[in-house]
Amino acid sequence: SSSYGEDLDQMGMMESDMLICVDRNDVPVGKMSKKQAHQFTPETPRGFVHRAFSVFIFNDKGEMLLTKRASSKITFPNVWTNACCSHPLWGQTPNEVDDKPVESYPGGQPPGIKYAAIRKLKHELGIEKNDIELDRMRFLTRFHYWAADSVTYSQESCPWGEHEIDYVLFLQYPDSNVQPRIFANPDEVGEYKYVSIDEMKKMMKQDNDLLWSPWFRGIMERCGFAMWENLDEALTLKSSFYNTEIEFFDPPEEHTAFFNLPEHTANTGVLLKDESPIL
Repeated sequence: SSSYGEDLDQMGMMESDMLICVDRNDVPVGKMSKKQAHQFTPETPRGFVHRAFSVFIFNDKGEMLLTKRASSKITFPNVWTNACCSHPLWGQTPNEVDDKPVESYPGGQPPGIKYAAIRKLKHELGIEKNDIELDRMRFLTRFHYWAADSVTYSQESCPWGEHEIDYVLFLQYPDSNVQPRIFANPDEVGEYKYVSIDEMKKMMKQDNDLLWSPWFRGIMERCGFAMWENLDEALTLKSSFYNTEIEFFDPPEEHTAFFNLPEHTANTGVLLKDESPIL
């Protein structure tokens, strides 16, 4: 059996991946192609909000795995970000659609989003599912954010963007003898490296010319550095960082297009159940 993404190019996945549209409370309301959900236009100025995840991987020294998105990516190419950022999909086995409140799952840990993360860690980084202990992958919090890809394109002509309720997943490999073997997929990942907190802060200083994904920057500023600096606490079963609330944030100014207007709100691009184009 072929593995996910094996026979598809970037646009193929844009058209065939069926994303989980959600409302502002992260309740699934329908499905939509990756392409349609990510199209930014004057009529759909923030695309459509859908569920996503961001996996943060740490080695035994507590260094974080950074990846640089491949130059061939349609959305946000060449930006540095966390290990893996993608979407759970309808129609996958095992099922990736968590349809209950996160706190109702055992330990407050929804499984579907983790199955999606395992699928994409294999597809993007070649990490085998046998090298991922599901119990070690911790769901910690969610963010609702949007961002136009106006740095890649332009603020005057910006066809793509992101609009997600993003699940933050932390995974550490604490044993120096058991680290993930990475075979990066060149269609997805241009470069990767492990960095310390100090190295990351130097890299993120505004005076260098590195590009960063707006979701990664937003997460790091809000809780990412705090959780990294207290990694053991972040990874405990009853972590003080665990949060069932969903925090909303707007993007930095450079990630807005001309059609992103002041009167738009956190409800812009949010579908309700009876509005979803495909159910």
